[in-house]
Amino acid sequence: MIATLLVTILYEFTGLPALAYIAGGLALSGLAAFAPQVGNSRKAFLLIGLLLSVLAVAFLPEWDMEILDALARASFIAALFCALTAIRTAAASSPSIIECGRFLANQAPGRRYIALTIGGHLFGLILLYGSISLLGSLATESAREAPSDYVRKHRVRRMLVAIQRGFASTLMWSPLSFSLAITLSVVPGSSWVATLPFALMGVSLLIFSGWALDTIFKPRPSGQQPAAQDVSGGAWMHHLRPLMTLLALVLVSAGVIHFAVGVRVFGAVMALVPLIAVGWVALQASPEHRAETVRDKTSDFVLREIPGLNGELVLLAMAGFIGTLGSSLATPLVEGAGVDLSAIPPGLLLVGVFWLIPITGQIGMNPILAVSLIGPLLPTPEMLNIAPVTMVFAITAGWALSGVTSPFTASVLLVASYGGVTPAHVAWRWNAAYVLVVGATVSLLIYALTLI
Repeated sequence: MIATLLVTILYEFTGLPALAYIAGGLALSGLAAFAPQVGNSRKAFLLIGLLLSVLAVAFLPEWDMEILDALARASFIAALFCALTAIRTAAASSPSIIECGRFLANQAPGRRYIALTIGGHLFGLILLYGSISLLGSLATESAREAPSDYVRKHRVRRMLVAIQRGFASTLMWSPLSFSLAITLSVVPGSSWVATLPFALMGVSLLIFSGWALDTIFKPRPSGQQPAAQDVSGGAWMHHLRPLMTLLALVLVSAGVIHFAVGVRVFGAVMALVPLIAVGWVALQASPEHRAETVRDKTSDFVLREIPGLNGELVLLAMAGFIGTLGSSLATPLVEGAGVDLSAIPPGLLLVGVFWLIPITGQIGMNPILAVSLIGPLLPTPEMLNIAPVTMVFAITAGWALSGVTSPFTASVLLVASYGGVTPAHVAWRWNAAYVLVVGATVSLLIYALTLI
């Protein structure tokens, strides 16, 4: 998998197709090595991928290229996951990052939700699902000091959904997310830079909607006085500085490489974040043990961290493979059935796509699989006479909504474990009003964007 990462980086900077296929072969070797170690649910993904490959050989004229393209998608996802795991591992063990999370979790009730939403967003950009693990543990630790079980229960719920919704909003714009990487690859003519203004509008909508609902419906037990907290700008900047520094370093350096060299933003991120992770580990270590610390952390990452994530790697890579190859198999069937999606009004079509992603999440379909499968079947933005950013906005917004509604996603599972409830309870009790408000608002926004 490390070799897959290195070859994929070379492909991103050179564009040589042979490198993409070599990376695909390396990823296939890694998945085969992981196969005996993973659970039955992950083995099922491998078997489905094998079955689709057999069907491709039987029914697709250019089956070899279709399988190679699906492997290239799988290797890209595996490489990006390895790169992001490196920065997540380095940041999650940083004392300054942990202290930043504790500062957010210990805010007074009046501003705790918005602090944790913004914190969940910022931490999610670097730590991905690790942001929920870190902030979730700190939130439950903070809630133990509640004066009663009633207050503790509601405090835990509000803190956890704030963190979860903050993380989900990153899926609309983050250059370190699978959502943008996959969506931009299936929407012709799209780019991260062009998408950014619309995506940030969506992020603001998601964050504001959650804060408004929490403010309106939060419980108000009598006799509870919020603890005094230091809210000076200096205190916030002091505690958030390490996280903001790390984010700025990743985003600015990736932007510079993107514009200077012309490589995709995701290729720049993939190349940079492992190097930044090594630098971050070195800065956290004492000067006399810096080289030894970097060596030990790197060895631990390669020999323990990545093999320990075999289940996640199999799931994510095979979701991309199955979705890509499944779409190739489905396209002739859709065309043969005379289905013309371009005949549907663009607004209705994209609103349907927006809702389809969280709906398929209810039956356990990973958004990577759903988007890889559905995206290539959609008419191009040019055929629908809309801007590519509109289609990207609809897909990533649906991906974000799936992140808080699917009982099978990592974010919902983590929140459920910290809250002591079932994943379905988190998805449809804790987030029901949020889903309805955000879903209705985003649907109207998507429809309006198709008319511009």
